[in-house]
Amino acid sequence: MFEELKEMICNYVEADADAITLESKFVDDLGFNSFDFMSFLGEVEEKYDIHVNEEEIIDLATVGDAIDYIEKLKG
Repeated sequence: MFEELKEMICNYVEADADAITLESKFVDDLGFNSFDFMSFLGEVEEKYDIHVNEEEIIDLATVGDAIDYIEKLKG
């Protein structure tokens, strides 16, 4: 899943996929703005057939946080 998310991230921001780590912060390190992040989450929802709760995504600061959240939703 990590490799898939790195590819998806690179569709939204100019980031070097090899430089993205689990600790990479969406805003501070990768340069996401709110529109990019919401679009990215929409793609995540489609790809993994999940529904993201908008109140819970506030806590998703890093790529690792997103992976943990997706895995939780997938059960």
